[in-house]
Amino acid sequence: MRFVIDTNLLVSGILFPGLPRQLLNAARAGEFELCTSEALLTELLDVLGRAKFADRLAQTDLSPEHLVDDVRRLAYVVAPSNVPRVVPTDPDDDHVLAAALAGAAHLIASGDRRDLLPLGNYEGIAIVTAREALERLSLAS
Repeated sequence: MRFVIDTNLLVSGILFPGLPRQLLNAARAGEFELCTSEALLTELLDVLGRAKFADRLAQTDLSPEHLVDDVRRLAYVVAPSNVPRVVPTDPDDDHVLAAALAGAAHLIASGDRRDLLPLGNYEGIAIVTAREALERLSLAS
């Protein structure tokens, strides 16, 4: 199985304990293949570099660049040829959809209750919460 994990869940999984971290650990354990794109990695770097995460990052003794490089090594990085205009309120979310399509992902895991989760699916790719993604992994085992 191949999943795209939205930036908000990746940040949570990298910096805090909880379901997003469990999902990220499942990718590290090879339970599914993480799929991303350069646009999503750039967004991840930008978000991890925000001042509100500086103290948390200082505790880990890791830089945003190091963390993004870890994700890059873990993931299958795709180069979407087209970024559809689907989410009018947040064009960054269009990059999530484009990565999922280009990577033939089975699902998108997101915490975005305003824009992505309400879609439910895109081109047959389910858009689910971290909890739902973990449940699907346990069912597939």
